[in-house]
Amino acid sequence: MASIQKRPDGRWRARYRDAAGKEHARHFGRKVDASRWLDGVTTSVMTGSYVDPKTARTTVGDWCDVWLAGYATRRDSTVRQAKVHVARIREHFGSMPLAGVRPSHVRSWTATLKADGLTDSYVYALHARLSQILADAVHDGIMARNPCSRRTSPGGGKQRPYCATTEQVWALCEAFPPHLRPAVLLGAFVGLRTAEACGLRVSDVDFMRGVVTPAVQWPAEPLKTDTSRTPVPIPSELALELSAAVAQWGSEWVVTDGMGGQASPWSIERAVRSARKRIPGLPDAFRFHDLRHYLASLLIADGADVKVVQARMRHASAKTTLDTYGHLWPDADESTRATVGAVLAARMDSASAILADSVRTTGAL
Repeated sequence: MASIQKRPDGRWRARYRDAAGKEHARHFGRKVDASRWLDGVTTSVMTGSYVDPKTARTTVGDWCDVWLAGYATRRDSTVRQAKVHVARIREHFGSMPLAGVRPSHVRSWTATLKADGLTDSYVYALHARLSQILADAVHDGIMARNPCSRRTSPGGGKQRPYCATTEQVWALCEAFPPHLRPAVLLGAFVGLRTAEACGLRVSDVDFMRGVVTPAVQWPAEPLKTDTSRTPVPIPSELALELSAAVAQWGSEWVVTDGMGGQASPWSIERAVRSARKRIPGLPDAFRFHDLRHYLASLLIADGADVKVVQARMRHASAKTTLDTYGHLWPDADESTRATVGAVLAARMDSASAILADSVRTTGAL
């Protein structure tokens, strides 16, 4: 469905029809240029990278609007986070055509974000969001290829989590308002995240058998994954502590606002910010979420293996557990040194025995 014809004015008209039957044409001064253009179009059609020229002029900002409209089916918190990321993307790429985005543009953008003081992890998240948006444009057929790749991806930034000491955990608990102290127990000894602690209902705790089964997160939304709903066993001592708090505050929620209502994540984070100033050794960046790291360090120090820690942290994979807490497991340097040393010592003993036999034989002769 392609042809080249010479016009009365001496120029060459190259035209073709796409899969939808729509005609596209361009005019060239030389036939060889017209032929080269048609060859390029034919190649893109055959390789599956063809994009309608008019569609290719869609700007990144326009496509972000379409993308967000389709993304709105996700949970509200997920959509809110996506909108924050998209706002950053629009600042830099909004007026640029999708077809004009190059890997070099993506790399310079991430470098600018880092220069503006954004953390490595946040820059990594923004790059991942841009890659997601452009990948959907490719899937929709309005972009030939995604310029985002591993080569344009910035480092995610790895930071070892801060693990509070037992003394610091108890000091934090004492510094909290009485109605919020159950949250510290749930974070440090059950491993609940902030929204999970606020969303834990009394009906989610089996005080007799000692099992906490997270089901919803603040205010009353389902947890994101099935792994997050994994039941967590707790000791009888902790069950008694939580039971006493429930009896004192008389609410359907384990963590309350002090008047029987549900505590909010912001009230807990405010309590952490206020309390950490009075506890020696706690870093300024300490968050409620860091209490989960305390639980992981407690289990590892007691000899728990990777799968046990993964289950208690409710991680989807052991890789996540190892990436986060691998440095906490005991160093194996001494054990490997002893293993190799035993082999060398056996070799030396064998050599000494052979030499001794040779000496005895020579002496007898």
